[in-house]
Parts: sequence; C-alpha cells; structure tokens
Amino acid sequence: MPKQPYSGFSSTAIHGGHETDPRYAHLVPIYASSTYVYDTAEQGMRRFSGQEEGFIYSRWGNPTMREAEDKIAALETLGLDMEVKGILHASGMAAISTMLLATLKSGDKILSHFSLYGGTEELINRVLPPLGIGAEIVDLRNLELAESVLKNDASIRMLYIETPANPTIQCVDIEALAALAKKYGKIVACDNTFATPYLQQPFKYDVDFVVHSTTKFLNGHGTAIGGILLGRDIELMNDRVMKVHKLLGGNSNSFDAFLVINGIKTLELRMDRHCQNAERVAQFLETHVQVARVNYTGLASHSDFEIAKKQMRHPGAMLSFELKGGLQAGIDFMDKLKMCVRTVSLGTVDTLLSHPASMTHYGIPKEKREKYGITDGLIRMNVGIEQVEDIMADLEQALA
Repeated sequence: MPKQPYSGFSSTAIHGGHETDPRYAHLVPIYASSTYVYDTAEQGMRRFSGQEEGFIYSRWGNPTMREAEDKIAALETLGLDMEVKGILHASGMAAISTMLLATLKSGDKILSHFSLYGGTEELINRVLPPLGIGAEIVDLRNLELAESVLKNDASIRMLYIETPANPTIQCVDIEALAALAKKYGKIVACDNTFATPYLQQPFKYDVDFVVHSTTKFLNGHGTAIGGILLGRDIELMNDRVMKVHKLLGGNSNSFDAFLVINGIKTLELRMDRHCQNAERVAQFLETHVQVARVNYTGLASHSDFEIAKKQMRHPGAMLSFELKGGLQAGIDFMDKLKMCVRTVSLGTVDTLLSHPASMTHYGIPKEKREKYGITDGLIRMNVGIEQVEDIMADLEQALA
C-alpha cells in the first residue's frame, strides 16, 4: 500500500487507495472479470513468478478489491509511521480463519477473553481443536492473570482480543495486553469491527494483525458481506498469509468491494451521528425504571469506562441493556418495537436490536450464557443515525 498524502480521516476515506482508472472513470469500476490476460507468455511467467506486478485471477485479487484493501489499510494507519497490507475476504469469519490457519499449528494455543463474537468462539472451540490447536479463555481485564497464563504456558502462540466485545460491550486494554504478549514473544491479533479505524487504531499499540467484518460499520448499509485481514509484517502477508488465503478460497469479489468502498466514504459522518445518538440513548436507558443495567462504555457506571476513554475516540454506537423482567420481558419488548428493527447484525444506518436469549444464543444453556454476561433479559442494540428522539420514543413505548 503506497503512503497516502492525506492528514484527515474523511480525506483518506474518500481518496485513499484510489488510482486513476486507465479509462478515466471518476470512481473505481466494478471489475467483473474472473481472470486477466497477458500480452505474451513471458509476461504471464513473470507475473506468476512474482517478477512483475499484475492481476492474474480474481480469487487472488483485482483492482476493485485492491482499492478497498488499500483504503482500509490507510485508515488503520492514519497518523502512524508504518505501512500494513490488507487482504479482502468474503466475510469477517473468512479473514479470521485465514489469519489463524496461517499462523498457528498443531500444539499451539490461543489466549483470549471470555466475551467474543459467537462465530469466533465456535471457530476456536469447535473447528480448531481437531487440528490440535487449543485455547485458554480468561478475563483479560485482569492483567496479572493474563501475564500468569502467558508466562506459564509456552504453548500459547497468539493473544486474540476483541474490544469492545460482543454483546457485553466489555473493553480490554490493547496497549497493556500487547506489551505483555510481546514480552513473552506472542502474536497479537485484534478484532476492530465494533470500533472501526475511526474510533480506534490497534496498530498504534503494536498489534500484529487487525481484522474487521466489513459487513458492519465499514459498509454501513447492510448491502454486502465481507471481511478484511490487515497485517504489519508485509513479507509474511505477501507470502504465507496470502498463500493460505488463496488456497482456502475465502476471497471477496468486486461487487461487494465496490459497495464497501462507497460505504467507507461516509464513515466519519455516520460514526459521529451513531455515537451522538448512542450516548443519548444510553443515558435515557440508564434511568429507565424497566432497565436493570446498561452496558455502554461511555457511562461512568461501566467497569471499562477508563479503558475505553484511553484507547477510543468515542465509546461508539453499540450498547446492550438488561431488562428487569428477564426472558419474557425481552420477548415482549422486541415484539412491541415499531421503528427500530428486530434483527441480528449491526453497523447499519438504522437502529437494530436483538435479544440473544431468544435469538442468537437460544441453543446455548442458560448457565453458560449467564457465565459470559448474556442474561435472559439482555438486549443488544446498534444505535442508528435516525432522529434520536424517534429512537427513544420507540424504546419508551416498547418498554411501557
């Protein structure tokens, strides 16, 4: 990724990664070609051997995908004296899978926090163990415990963090944990989906890999599934990681790349409104008689308030809250929503709410859910960019 000349976030979001199209199209075209041709057999040989840059096959990349990769890489390193390489994937899970399978081997372990995205948790607990890759799951907010595990278990190869975490909105200290991991020679990876590069830049704290589900805030409109893996070791990304990515086949495509490129251009504007609304909604919910607890790192009552303030530009657009009436209260609340949308996922311009106990985590035993803070009455909320008074009015009538 060439160094970008822009100092502002929106300038980088709009212009970063863009190269003048040979036919002078204003915006990057959708390159809907599965393969690319060569002027001569010798040119093909040079491209396949790596002696000459050029596109070969769209599973390995194409110009539309390249612009999305370079744009996100520029945003994650804006203001930092470093370069990273991004590889666009078909989903966030594909990006995580590439990273794990490219860096871990049988006998290795992952150290991670107990509050993780469900797909990541299942990948770690169901897919990796038969490959001989284990996991240690602890409360990473306890730095003494984290260091003890790192010090005493030589098989741990990677520290994997997700902050803020899903759906409890817990935060861990990226800088402190990365320093501990480096002290013991471990790889550090961070899922930055909830925060986006606008609110948080994990590479600033010496992490090795950053992943995103581009489906969420980066796209912003719920129109495409995607993911990206970014790494600071350019040689490793171009060699081992790219090889694993190509062979696993979890590649993106030019149509979804085009959609995420256009979504990113308004990321700063959208996130500012998302965050303003979320702060108002969190304050409203915290004083509501039907609400037992609000999980939002912008509230001083949140246990991770200081950590979030240290490493995030703003606490963000995601929150969760627990209803006093438990499971039935959660079901009744969801059924009464009128404007806000009942669905999973997040990051879109409209307000989305889900009830994990009756939806995403329905099949998980109650005792296991509650161990991780996913109670019967927990509601997860992506606060959209609608008029905030309309959002709160809908919540009020649903809570009544």
